[in-house]
Amino acid sequence: MKLKFIFSLILASFFVFGCDLANSNDEIDEIKLTEKTAQLLEAENSFGFELFQNIYAFETQSDNIMVSPLSVSLALAMTYNGANGETKTAMEKTLKVYGLTSEAINTSYQTLVDGLKSLDKKVLLEIANAIYYREGFDVEQDFISTNKEYYNAEVDALDFSSPNALETINGWVAEKTHDKIDKILDEISPEQVMFLINAIYFKGMWASEFDKDKTTEDPFYPDSGSTIQTDFMNQTQTVEMASNDLFSAIQLPYGKGKYNMFVFLPETDKTLQDIVDKLDKDNWETWMQSFAETEDVIISLPKFKYKYEIKLNDVLSEMGMGVAFTDAADFTGINKNGQLKIDFVKHKTFIEVNEEGTEAAAVTVVGVETTSVPLFVEFNANRPFFYAITEKDTGAILFMGTVKNPVYE
Repeated sequence: MKLKFIFSLILASFFVFGCDLANSNDEIDEIKLTEKTAQLLEAENSFGFELFQNIYAFETQSDNIMVSPLSVSLALAMTYNGANGETKTAMEKTLKVYGLTSEAINTSYQTLVDGLKSLDKKVLLEIANAIYYREGFDVEQDFISTNKEYYNAEVDALDFSSPNALETINGWVAEKTHDKIDKILDEISPEQVMFLINAIYFKGMWASEFDKDKTTEDPFYPDSGSTIQTDFMNQTQTVEMASNDLFSAIQLPYGKGKYNMFVFLPETDKTLQDIVDKLDKDNWETWMQSFAETEDVIISLPKFKYKYEIKLNDVLSEMGMGVAFTDAADFTGINKNGQLKIDFVKHKTFIEVNEEGTEAAAVTVVGVETTSVPLFVEFNANRPFFYAITEKDTGAILFMGTVKNPVYE
């Protein structure tokens, strides 16, 4: 089943930041974007459309898809600060920021996120970034300071050989997503030296909540031709609506109306694929401009709740940054000796839509590993071993022995 409402969080629902739902007021500040930030936001949208199109094309297992382009781009933007040469250019083109300087990219992201903090007080969204690297691995100070300054990233060295490292990283993810995503890593391999992570948590209350007493069990018709009985929320409301020969769509506001869910329903002779194929900057702007206030719209929207995850290596390679995943990658901005590449980009999301509103979370992790030559050596004498004590100048062996049980006697 390809759920008919997967487009709601492509863009609009994630461009929000932290605030207190309980202490709301009627004041809504406007974001004032600089020219560079506006340019970056346009690039962000274009990246999001292409990302979703490629994920939709690659996905063969999951019926329901959900992505946060903002989460993916923030994690990649932090990683980008360590890229040079062809790798840097490839990442710029994939993120659609080619032509902007590194300083402009970082400053624009900072301006965008800082500006989002002051929006609707009835919508909560928290954005957090972190970088964990292997203890003993040499990281360029400029790379650390840049990501701390512009992305407010927490940066910590961990003993990756200890189980506590996984607990620390997954614990951070669980905390920042309010336990909606409890784990992002299953293991840490000896080659992995760094993880760059973005986490987003969103909670928005409908401007007009659905009455639970009006929720009914009705049929939902997936593309397979079968029928599913599920709970539908119902209300009659004045909303912004748009329609054309491709879809009918409504805009459901959260809080004071700064944040909205857009629901696109394909016309009966169209499919979700037809809508996905049309996702681009120009069409999106045309669609947004076509919404008009419509009175007495009878709305029936199914409640839904699901998790989604995907490894984005193939998707991002298709989008142009394949070199970053190969031994030819240049991340000398992370470590001057190079010999680093992106091992994986993993994306996990959660969403629940009910009568009260929407709760959603997203996490993106970029795993960086060594290539052919490891940059660190580990020695763990955790099994029986032999030892010898010698004199340096003569080479005389003074003592030799074995340890099979190191219990102190």
